[in-house]
Amino acid sequence: MNTARLNPLSRSIYGKRGELRLQSSQLYLVWVTSQSRGCLQARQAHSSSNEAPKVDSRVRLSGLWAPSGGIAASSNNSHSQLIRAGFLRQAHSGIFHMLPLGKRVQDKLEALIDKYMSKLGASRVDLSSISSEKLWERSGRLGSIGSELFRFKDRKEAGYLLSPTHEEEITTLVGNSVKSYKELPVRLYQISRKYRDELRPRHGLLRSREFVMKDLYTFDSSASLALSTYNDVREMYARLFDELKIPYLVAEADSGDMGGNLSHEFHFPTSKGEDHVISCADCGYVANEELAEIPVLATGGNQHSRSSAQRPNKSDILIKTWEGISRDKSVLITVWYPYPSTVSKTSTTIDLPQVNIHALKATFPELDTSVELPQSGDSKIDPPSQSITEAHNLKQKVKKTINVIDGRLFASHKWHEISSHIEAIDLKKVQEGTPEIPSEFVTKNPSTGAPMNLLRIRTGDSCPRCSEGTLKVQEAIELGHTFHLGTRYSKPLKANVTIPIEVIKGQEEDFEMGCHGIGVSRMIGAVADTLADEKGLNWPRVMAPFEAVIVPAGGLGEAALEVYDALFESAPKSEESPLDLVLDDRTTTFAWKMQDADLLGYPVIVVVGKRWKDEKVCEVQCRRLKVREDIPFAKLADFVKSLLVQL
Repeated sequence: MNTARLNPLSRSIYGKRGELRLQSSQLYLVWVTSQSRGCLQARQAHSSSNEAPKVDSRVRLSGLWAPSGGIAASSNNSHSQLIRAGFLRQAHSGIFHMLPLGKRVQDKLEALIDKYMSKLGASRVDLSSISSEKLWERSGRLGSIGSELFRFKDRKEAGYLLSPTHEEEITTLVGNSVKSYKELPVRLYQISRKYRDELRPRHGLLRSREFVMKDLYTFDSSASLALSTYNDVREMYARLFDELKIPYLVAEADSGDMGGNLSHEFHFPTSKGEDHVISCADCGYVANEELAEIPVLATGGNQHSRSSAQRPNKSDILIKTWEGISRDKSVLITVWYPYPSTVSKTSTTIDLPQVNIHALKATFPELDTSVELPQSGDSKIDPPSQSITEAHNLKQKVKKTINVIDGRLFASHKWHEISSHIEAIDLKKVQEGTPEIPSEFVTKNPSTGAPMNLLRIRTGDSCPRCSEGTLKVQEAIELGHTFHLGTRYSKPLKANVTIPIEVIKGQEEDFEMGCHGIGVSRMIGAVADTLADEKGLNWPRVMAPFEAVIVPAGGLGEAALEVYDALFESAPKSEESPLDLVLDDRTTTFAWKMQDADLLGYPVIVVVGKRWKDEKVCEVQCRRLKVREDIPFAKLADFVKSLLVQL
């Protein structure tokens, strides 16, 4: 290394040949204790004196970079609050930078995950974000989800991709490393950045193109052992989510492109959620809409429901259509279903009839669910993925139309009224010059012969599992997912071990695998959204950047130090770490500090105010528990701890 180009400080650190050499008079290391882990900070002394400067180990906001602003203050959703409070910044569409406060939250969450993965006996690894297209071709996934992948070629034209998930890589790694059944089980996990080319990134961290995930991969020698592992992981996930002290749902789920035939999702109920979770309070049935059992319509087309509002009458419904297209773009699929003629102003999308894409896909597998054609007059759906012009061009190329009639229409309309309605629309198309194409009508389920049930389940529908219960539908966001993969990846990638005949079969057996994910960055966004109020964020204790902030009024800086030290030193020696505190010593107004403390969402705020000088009393605030009390200094530590235990 050429040290001639280095500045004086660098030359004093590196020796004549570039070897690392630290000067004790120029570099000081301070260990700052936090709840989740120690944070090693390097501080450079600029004094020319040989005497080491005094080091204050208290954590101060004046030493933490937390830029405020960045978005209009009028935007009061949780994502805007994360930006205004200085937790993150958007770099590009669906891509974000984590700032120091956001990194502390992420580190806390990762520490919580590490804690429970350790209890499962899992070892942490760090796999490359780059994977090979050839490997994905071998597993069969390259073609099925290729449109969501960030793909590139190197200078030799070899194909690579940025991994949205690592099943192929981890299976190959373990398959090449483990050769004896005696080396199983293997539990490996990582917390790393993943990538997905989202068509429409939205809701900040909830739906982004770059995201942080925890993936646990399990390898067992038999299906029974793998199922036992699966149940162990589910139990550990429940304990992890319990520690957040936020209501959550565990739902039966569809495995989708991941493979396997058993999976469960962990959800936070939130209005920004894109999943619908169906639950019954009577029997405990909970399922994602994708896997929920669809109620069978009676012969007359009525759906069993506790609510008369669910049963359409001829006088109060309209006929509405939804259009989709086949994967080869040759078939237009039109769904005809009932819709109320009047809609309450308080009704939300979840309350109104919507086509169940999963049910339609089950009947017509050729349906391309990635194409959402604009529906005329429907203002409640998300912006379509194709423009109206592109949709018109798609329709011009179709060679056949399939009209699918929801069975409820037969309960309120005679067949000739429906067919007349369709004929009138077809006639209009002819008059507009649209080429006439053959069409067919589907009125019954091809498999069961029952009337078609094509609408999403709504609150009040009868439970399919019990005779007395009614269903509740909640919008929710998926934060964790457990998959029993079986041999979905080990078989095509030839990851196996030989098991002696005296043990089982005397032959090679493919690994029985499981994959278990938690969306780390997504959970940060979801927790912020779930607990935020009009004043700001509201972090649970295990994720908060700091457990408590100490805010002094003007002229009470020394008193704030006394309060900080008393709280910090109040932890018994048997505890792993003292309280995770921060002191707001910034040179801004007291009112601004208090407003900022609310925005940042500290679990507890300790105010050193006007009653300190005469009475040594602090005000303690906790918005989440609706607490605001004056506490004597002698009782302060115990009171703060009693609040944190509940958070």
